[in-house]
Amino acid sequence: MSNTAQAIVFDAPQQLSIKTLEVKAFEANDIEVDVTFSGISTGTERLLWDGSMPPFPGLGYPLVPGYETVGLVSKVNPGSSVQVGDHVFVPGSYTFQGVRNIFGGAGSRLIVAHDRAVKVSPELGPKAVLLALAATCYHAIALGGERQPMVLPDLIVGHGVMGRLLARITVALGGPSPVVWETQALRQSGAEGYAVIHPNDDTRKDYKAVYDVSGDSSLLNSLIMRLSPGGEVVLAGFYKQDLSFAFAPAFMREAQIRAAAQWKKHDLLAVTRMVETGQLSLEGMITHTYKLSQALEAYKVAFSDPLCLKMMLDWTS
Repeated sequence: MSNTAQAIVFDAPQQLSIKTLEVKAFEANDIEVDVTFSGISTGTERLLWDGSMPPFPGLGYPLVPGYETVGLVSKVNPGSSVQVGDHVFVPGSYTFQGVRNIFGGAGSRLIVAHDRAVKVSPELGPKAVLLALAATCYHAIALGGERQPMVLPDLIVGHGVMGRLLARITVALGGPSPVVWETQALRQSGAEGYAVIHPNDDTRKDYKAVYDVSGDSSLLNSLIMRLSPGGEVVLAGFYKQDLSFAFAPAFMREAQIRAAAQWKKHDLLAVTRMVETGQLSLEGMITHTYKLSQALEAYKVAFSDPLCLKMMLDWTS
């Protein structure tokens, strides 16, 4: 087996290439995955693409992006939790040598620890790339299972993939249908069991739990003004600018502000069960699929076209 694989590389902000890179050595706990599809994140990957990602450990260029990858297991070690031929979801990797793996999932072949991959139903196909975002939404609600009872959103800000998944998970968990705000008319369609409205058309000021997935750091004051006493604003997006808020309105409402952290393995397993039992649908969210040779165009479309909810790269052709 070759010790190289193809990968998407951000050489610098807004500079992309497809390179053949050396891969890490195969170790005792590893499996090898032949990638079929990977998704492009319009949150964190957009910030890596345009160079506006806030400083965090390991950040730098050149880098291999991607944390939404599905593929087929092609090699295992004894005792592996998956077998050759299994379909798996992989949330990024440290496969590629000579570059930074942030998050290292956009490659033709990945070598990862076996317990990092999650077996998924073949019937899910490319939709399995959405499990990372679904796990992010579930963690925001459940705090990794530590928050009981869960505080489900009654207002969600943004109707991209994250907003849709949050709304669907809320309904799947038995909560009342949330209200979803969306300013772009092109994204106001596609609701399943909940209402999508422009914020200017909403007069309510009694929301108990407002979940913001817009990534817009300027919204916090206006969201606090929509809370009922003791209500909570959950920052479930990713923000490249510092957030601030006026103290007096927050004080008057005794507002709570919480940043949702990265999902954990049990969040991923929870949403995988919800999807595979039919409790949660991932339909209607993958709007674009491009071939690897079209990668540069794919990233540009993913970050600029409001009709693009989730962009998929097809590694099979």
